[in-house]
Amino acid sequence: MAEDYYQTLGVSRDASPADIQKAYRKLARKYHPDVNSEQDAKKKFQEVQAAFDVLNDPSKRELYDRYGSSFESMGAGGPRGGPGGGARWSGGAGGPGFEEVDLSQFFGERYGGDPSGTFGDIFSQFRRADSGRGQRTASSKKGSDIVSEIEIPFVTAVQGGEAQLSVRRKTGEIETITVKIPAGIDEGKKIRLRGQGEAGTRGNPGDILITVHVGPHPYFHRHGNNLEVRVPVTLAEAALGAKVDVPTPKGVISLRVPPGTSAGAKLRIKGHGVAPKGVDPGDLLAEVQIVLPKPLDDESRDSIKRLDDRWNSQQPQNPRRDLHW
Repeated sequence: MAEDYYQTLGVSRDASPADIQKAYRKLARKYHPDVNSEQDAKKKFQEVQAAFDVLNDPSKRELYDRYGSSFESMGAGGPRGGPGGGARWSGGAGGPGFEEVDLSQFFGERYGGDPSGTFGDIFSQFRRADSGRGQRTASSKKGSDIVSEIEIPFVTAVQGGEAQLSVRRKTGEIETITVKIPAGIDEGKKIRLRGQGEAGTRGNPGDILITVHVGPHPYFHRHGNNLEVRVPVTLAEAALGAKVDVPTPKGVISLRVPPGTSAGAKLRIKGHGVAPKGVDPGDLLAEVQIVLPKPLDDESRDSIKRLDDRWNSQQPQNPRRDLHW
């Protein structure tokens, strides 16, 4: 039984383009060979890619809904040729290069459906059509573009790198292409692979248009070219100052926490953010989070209470005094 692309993506036949793209991204993440080591993961990934390539293209989807899995052999005019369903003639004395001509334009329109008109007139129109074709074929026709999507890791989007993309050709062949990812690419941006789309005439292929989606990261959050990361510290480290380890996209570095740092303070690490080509790199902002031990024993609570009393005796402590709630 032929594969049902809607079942492959797990969507209904009236699914919206957004539903199709959402289902594709979910399944692509699940079965991508880079993250799924199961034996049949690559095959399932290719099936998901093939289904998406068809259902994400409005024209291909329309043909698929009409003709099913054999839609690629039908063409835009359906199983009988041109839009009017009329007979078409090619080859013969003219050979493979002879123009295909819809006979209904002569018999149906000029002679009211009666093929008894003057054959000389008919063949003269064939000759004019063939002459016109000679002029048209002097210029090449670009092949169709392939539209696809890809999800890349967060760090790859920040630093740049490579990713693997599987595309389905009109021939049914699944091809894996290596895509170069520029440093600093953001969510939703597009990459164009020129000349790697479907073949055209006279060596003029189409392009591959890729929409890039960036996966989340457990620690980093991006804001423009700056990155933010939360850094847990102890009460003593915040009060007395300390050096703590902080992750960056390039590796772990040592960060100095100044004495008296409050929770929520953001310490700026210059040049450790996103660095697109030709642009000054952004910064990494380390947000301090004070973490108290759990549970606090009685002795620790008494010590904190005495310390708070001492601070209040020197200067009343009210961190909310400047807030007008």
